[in-house]
Amino acid sequence: MASPIKILLQTTIPPVEDDWNIRRFSMLHAHLAGLTGEDGAPLFEVTARDRTPPGTPDPVLSTLDDSDFDQLWLFAVDTGDGLAEEDCAAISRFREKGRGLMVTRDHMDLGCSVCSLGGVGAAHYFHSHHLDPDEARRVIDDRETSYILWPNYHSGANGDFQEIAILGDAHPVLRDDDAPGGLIRYLPSHPHEGAVGAPADDPSARVVAISTSKVSGNAFNIAVAFEPSDQGGPAWAESTFHHFADYNWDPAKGCPTFVSEAPGNALAASQEAQASVRNYVRNLALWLAGQLPIDERAQQLDRELDEALEESFPASDSPAIY
Repeated sequence: MASPIKILLQTTIPPVEDDWNIRRFSMLHAHLAGLTGEDGAPLFEVTARDRTPPGTPDPVLSTLDDSDFDQLWLFAVDTGDGLAEEDCAAISRFREKGRGLMVTRDHMDLGCSVCSLGGVGAAHYFHSHHLDPDEARRVIDDRETSYILWPNYHSGANGDFQEIAILGDAHPVLRDDDAPGGLIRYLPSHPHEGAVGAPADDPSARVVAISTSKVSGNAFNIAVAFEPSDQGGPAWAESTFHHFADYNWDPAKGCPTFVSEAPGNALAASQEAQASVRNYVRNLALWLAGQLPIDERAQQLDRELDEALEESFPASDSPAIY
């Protein structure tokens, strides 16, 4: 019997009651912890925690590379002080050792402490830090909540769901044999999602899913996949942590008092959309553990890169090694 995959669900804030603390991701925790393999044994062992007060390194995050966790799901819900330098360095070393990393944030500058993370941090664009390279996208999308500025893509109300589109060849995380067309189609919606994109200098990364704003009709990126490479293990950049929050799966679970938008209830009423969300989460956890195939497109890119190197440096030009 294989040992369960060890997952750390981690926020970048202390356990503040009126905020997006880790208890507001309890449905995600319960779903992952309840998944079993064909032998009936748990697939995952899940630990969920908030960080210690900011200003000093977090004792778990700053030593993560020496832990026995297989993957980290990082919910960046801070306003800039959520990760110490030592935390970022250890998380980067954690991935360099081949382990999995999912990093998500939200609108504007929420979660901007992830900018210092190696590789996957470069996939996140904010309002005041690491801006979207496409200047045309530095505009307000959601106009319902006036104090929230770009990036703030409106994919629908909290508690409703959005239909996503697969970009290019379907990534293994986005495949669902039980769904029409064999693909993940739905994710929870949110009135102001953040912005992500594939770093231009990282051939292992590509945008794999997009959505459409309910306000402007503009397309925006939902997720960026980083295939395992010499840079490290698999990684995933997600546009908003609200795809995983209790309030978005079921508004009856409640939310912090500063949330002002009226919620919907379409997700709770749709068995098909709920199954899509659950399968997305399961696929993501398995892929980050190396238990789903790697992206076929990434394999092709690797082959093309190898061929280009061979053309640039033919074997006959290589120096002899004694």
